[in-house]
Amino acid sequence: MRKFAHFIVKFRKLVIVAAIALLIPSLFGAAATKINYDILTYLPSDLDSMVGEQYLENDFDLASSAMITVENMPTAQILDLKGKIDQVDGVSETFWVSDAIDTTIPSDMLPDEIHDFMFNTDKGATMLIVRFEEPGSSTRTMNAFAKIKTICKGEAYIGGMSVILQDTKSIVDGEMPMYIIIAVAACIVVLWLGMKSNAVPFLFMMGLVFPILYNFGTNIIFGKISYITEALATVLQLGVTMDYSIFLLHRYEEEKLTSSTDEEAMEKAIVNSGVSISASSLTTVAGFLALCTMRLTLGTDIGLVMVKGVLLGVISTVTILPSLILCMRKWVYRREHRTLIPRLRKVSFWVTNHFKTVIAIFALVMVVFGLAYPRVEQYYTLSDSLPQDMTGIVGNKKLKEDFNMNSSYFIIINDTMKDDQVREMTDKIESVDGINSVLSLQKFVGAGIPEDILPDIVSDNFYANGKEMLLVNSELKAGTDEVNDQIDQLNSIVKEYDAEGVITGEAPMTKDLIEIADVDFRNVNWISIIAVFAIIALSFKSLSIPVLLVASIESAIVINMSIPYFTGTVLPFISSIVIGTIQLGATVDYAILMTTRFEEELANGHTRKEAARIAVEYCSQSILSSGLTFFGATVGVAIVSKMALLKSICLLIARGALISMVVIIFVLPCLLMIFEPLIRHTTLHWAEGKGVSENENK
Repeated sequence: MRKFAHFIVKFRKLVIVAAIALLIPSLFGAAATKINYDILTYLPSDLDSMVGEQYLENDFDLASSAMITVENMPTAQILDLKGKIDQVDGVSETFWVSDAIDTTIPSDMLPDEIHDFMFNTDKGATMLIVRFEEPGSSTRTMNAFAKIKTICKGEAYIGGMSVILQDTKSIVDGEMPMYIIIAVAACIVVLWLGMKSNAVPFLFMMGLVFPILYNFGTNIIFGKISYITEALATVLQLGVTMDYSIFLLHRYEEEKLTSSTDEEAMEKAIVNSGVSISASSLTTVAGFLALCTMRLTLGTDIGLVMVKGVLLGVISTVTILPSLILCMRKWVYRREHRTLIPRLRKVSFWVTNHFKTVIAIFALVMVVFGLAYPRVEQYYTLSDSLPQDMTGIVGNKKLKEDFNMNSSYFIIINDTMKDDQVREMTDKIESVDGINSVLSLQKFVGAGIPEDILPDIVSDNFYANGKEMLLVNSELKAGTDEVNDQIDQLNSIVKEYDAEGVITGEAPMTKDLIEIADVDFRNVNWISIIAVFAIIALSFKSLSIPVLLVASIESAIVINMSIPYFTGTVLPFISSIVIGTIQLGATVDYAILMTTRFEEELANGHTRKEAARIAVEYCSQSILSSGLTFFGATVGVAIVSKMALLKSICLLIARGALISMVVIIFVLPCLLMIFEPLIRHTTLHWAEGKGVSENENK
């Protein structure tokens, strides 16, 4: 490590040149990385709903679709609209009743099921079904939707899951620069309050530009990342890796007091802080790695990107940042001001003098919030996280108003089934509560239209590669208990006639998402707790310390996740999965810092009350700086984002940083005082203090 530090210091200009040069491939890599806006594609591929999606894409060339509602539009104008949409790149075809019968034939001549599916006579509405050549999350389909929006503007309403993905892309792409600007500005303000130098906050930001861009550039190895990962990566990387820069600078300033040159001081700082920075990053890495155990591979997507970001942050902190500090040292220390984030000296006395009161209040708070914790409601549908005036949301509302259609299912069966069996199965499906209509080829043939004279566009929509498709419309909304029960009933009917039959679409996939997310939530929480517990146990060689530290942060997580119950807020499902791991992994460092200082003061001969007081006073400034930086990096997204999903996640992260900060400053010192005898007997080489002063337990 000393040789490494000497190399960095000696060739600091070369390090900076190399770091800048690496930005070039990083920018190309970032530009080439695709962004996935469809959360449902992260479901396990062996689920029936995902198998069905593969049938739709590969066999029926129905990678994605949309439904367009038009009202009181003349037939000629509808045909003109249909023709324009057909010309859009990425559109496979636009299906309307004109593809099945001559438009001169009155629509009332159609079979009732087909007529009711395609028309609402009372409102003068009809529906066009647009098929796309690529999945809804592909760039080509996204561009096609943008073009179709222009064509339909003011004349028609576009609904369906695919258009909601395009709405999501529009919002995220428009807001991303604001996320970064606000996060950077907030971090600079917090750093300025906590640092003496006016220039250090800007220097830190400059140093963090490199690992952040490297992280985005190296995402090319994954091919694509989710829009959630893209939106959160910068603010999370800022929040969780800023501490490393602070550690290095503080150590450098400390080493300058006993070193003959700045270069020597920096070498010592790299050596001495490198180990602590690496150790500090372990709990954060463990938290993000826990996400990779989710069956919903969105967790792997977020986890791997953030693990890579943390590791790149560590590497950059011991290479690029030291080089920047040395090259700009005169500028860095030219102007200084008084540090405005204080040490909490008065608080330290109050906490240790009233530790029984603190614990009593904390116990009462945990009872209240512990009861609220399991009662927090969640939602699973992407549309609920979008502004309700977006194109796709308005289009879906029109489908509900004009056709009583809230959800659409695709049922895919083997085409070896006899027509009378399909009709019998269809009758049972139509009898299920909440089902509006079932569209199949048998509806046309049953209406007296010979199958051999049906246009190819009709038959191709229902038969392909040994499979037959039925389109089912439901009045129930995806993600609700009612629609999930309905899907269970439909699945029983389909399996009765075809054991290999599958049901897919937004609602069935959302049902699978709910079931998987529930299991993932439990598994990820336990895995992250066990991983962090093991790291702390090995670091302190203790059985009791990891219990106290993990329990402290977990209590902060419970408080954080319970607040929505009291505010009446419904959380997106993903927040409950990722917050626990992120808050635990990122803020348990505060607890480690407090405990380490507590042990040091015991070793210096202080009583446990004195040790706790000193630990609070001298650790509070670092904890406040770190917690407020993490808060500042994430709260901006919560303020500006129109996406309820991103807003919710970032609000929870920002609030979690503050709650963890309060718990560690006020509660953990009291726990350390109370359980110090137990710690002493369950920890190897624990420092021996003076014991208990005569007034300590009063």
